[in-house]
Amino acid sequence: MKAVRVHNFGGPEVLKNEEIAVPEPKAGEARVKIEAIGLNYIDIYQRTGLYPLPLPFTVGREAAGLVDATGPNVTAVKVGDRVAYAMEPGAYAEYAVVPAWKLVPVAANVDIPSAAATMLQGMTAHYLTHSTYALKNGETALVHAAAGGVGLLLIQIAKNLGATVIGTVGTEAKADLAKQAGADHVILYTQVDFLPEVKRVTSGAGVHVVYDSVGATTFEKSLDCLRPRGCLALFGQASGPVPPFDLGNLAAKGSLFVTRPTLVHYMSDRRELLERAGDLFNWIASGKLKLRIEKTFPLAEAAEAHRQLEGRRTTGKVLLIP
Repeated sequence: MKAVRVHNFGGPEVLKNEEIAVPEPKAGEARVKIEAIGLNYIDIYQRTGLYPLPLPFTVGREAAGLVDATGPNVTAVKVGDRVAYAMEPGAYAEYAVVPAWKLVPVAANVDIPSAAATMLQGMTAHYLTHSTYALKNGETALVHAAAGGVGLLLIQIAKNLGATVIGTVGTEAKADLAKQAGADHVILYTQVDFLPEVKRVTSGAGVHVVYDSVGATTFEKSLDCLRPRGCLALFGQASGPVPPFDLGNLAAKGSLFVTRPTLVHYMSDRRELLERAGDLFNWIASGKLKLRIEKTFPLAEAAEAHRQLEGRRTTGKVLLIP
C-alpha cells in the first residue's frame, strides 16, 4: 500500500510517498480501508519534531473509511462498517490498523469526507466548549484563528450555546468566513491590535474565555482580554510555544485560569468518544453545524498540503484522498 512517511524531521520535503506492507490487525484492533484523511496542525508539529515520534513513522491522526478486517476479540465494529477516528497515528495511508474502541460508526446521513473532517477538529471544538470551559448562554468568548478548521466550528458551537463570539483573523476574506459562521464581532489583527478592540467591544469588561490555538504571539494579550476569573484555553501553538510564564501574574491579572488541553485526554474512553462524535454527527445531519471542506489533495501531494496549511493559505478543513 502507499503511505506518507517521515524518516527525518524537517520541512514538507521530508514527507515521502512510499510503498509499505499492508498492516494486519491484532487482538482488539481493526483495519480500515481509508477513503479520506484529515490534515491537522499536529501533523506539522510531528513532522518538524516539535512533537517528536520515533523515526520512521507514517504521518496523520484522523481518517474515515470502511472496516475491512478485524483481529480477535473485536466487538465494537465489524467488517463493512463505515467508521471514523482521530488521535491514532498512521492515517496518511491507504490502510490503517486502529484500536477498535477508537472507531466511531459514521451515521448514514453523514458522508465519509465529512466524517474525516469532523473527528479531530470537531471533537476539539466540542471539548473546549463543553468541558475545558463549558460556555453558558450570555457569556462571551474570544476565538483566535477564527476562520481555521477549529475556529469555524468553535464559532458555530458557541453560538448554538447562546454565547457572544469575538473572532480574530488575518484577512478580509477570512473575516467574511468568520461572520458567515456566526461571529458577532471580527477583528483583523493585521490592521488593529486585538486587545483594545476586545476591551472596546466588551465595554472594558473582557471575555469569559479565550480559545487560543496561536500560542506565542497571542498569549500575553489573550490573558489581558479576560475578565476576572476568566479562562485561557491554549490548545495549540501555530506561532510557536509560549515561553516560561510566572504563575503569579495570574493573580495580578484577576485570579485567571490557564489550561493547556489536548484532545487525547477528552476522549479517554469509548463512552466519552461516542458522546462527542455523536453530538457532532447529529448537528451536521440537522444543519446546526456546517463544515467547510475547502481543499482536497491526493495523498501523494501531502507535502503541498502541508505548505499551504503552514503558509496560512487555507481556511476550514483540508483533506487528503488516497
